[in-house]
Amino acid sequence: MKKGIKRSLVRPPKTTGAPEVHSDVEHSDVTPAAFKRATGGAGSAWKSGAVAQAQGDLDDARKELAEDILAGTYVIDVDPEMLIDPIGSDRRDDWMDQSDFQSFVDSIKDNGQDMPVLVWPKDPTWRPDEINPGNLEHVQFLLLAGRRRREAARKLGRKVRAVIAKQDGRTGAEATFNMLVLRFRENDERQDLSAFERLLSIGQMYEELGEVSVAKVKAKDFADRIGVHESIVSRARAVFKAKTDFLNAFKNVYEMSFRELQDALATLSGEQKAKAKPEAKPKKISVIRKIGGRNLSVVSQGGKLSVSAAGLNLDKAGLEGLSDVIATYLQKQEPKK
Repeated sequence: MKKGIKRSLVRPPKTTGAPEVHSDVEHSDVTPAAFKRATGGAGSAWKSGAVAQAQGDLDDARKELAEDILAGTYVIDVDPEMLIDPIGSDRRDDWMDQSDFQSFVDSIKDNGQDMPVLVWPKDPTWRPDEINPGNLEHVQFLLLAGRRRREAARKLGRKVRAVIAKQDGRTGAEATFNMLVLRFRENDERQDLSAFERLLSIGQMYEELGEVSVAKVKAKDFADRIGVHESIVSRARAVFKAKTDFLNAFKNVYEMSFRELQDALATLSGEQKAKAKPEAKPKKISVIRKIGGRNLSVVSQGGKLSVSAAGLNLDKAGLEGLSDVIATYLQKQEPKK
């Protein structure tokens, strides 16, 4: 059974109306002077105070609603077209073409969107309108988690129910990494990723953090930050780097278990090592001859011939003579046509 995050409680803004004011003067007997007497004095002061109290309560309710929206404790309705996706999905590339997504759309159509998506305001300094905090008509948000829900709402012509995620770490070098973590944690808590998708997501986060970190990222520190076991980090990195090889080699990669992926990774690693194995060097053949007190060394390797003799100083004529001898010998060795 998939796990879900606790659904936010939707609390409408508080509204407090002014208490009704009843006059003891009959309408038919009211004259301007009588009306002034009836509505003046202490009664008028009481009425003004009640109205001021009601307005104060309404202002407080609006401020509280704005704070709840920013804190992520109030569910807002957002136009799907106002959701910007800066990091993309951690699912398979063709997830919208899968039958389970169509079933998901039908479920939302019949039962509504149960789980709000996670967003950040595009503008980090944005605050809800003071007069109408729930008015989000022209406000853009960054989508962190919930791409299937956003796409389902788009298909159904509905707004997306969303909550604003905690905005710590949304600026600076690690901003993208923090967005990836929020995306991963929600899907991981709901057990909503296949083994392959989960490893790819972890590997992507590791690579992103490595690119922006000054010091080398340690597997244990990284695992602690995203809430996974250290043993999975190296496997996730290897799967992320070999994503294309996995997709080309295994048609059912998204249905594989962790154990099957580990075996497949070992197979791919063995094949890559075999391909990367350098060709054997040509065999080296050497012959040494004594010339007086010196050694003459003749070496042949890979079609190359080298001759050396320590302490042997030949002038140009001597070299030409030696070359003639070698050339005559090699000419005799060529196969006759």
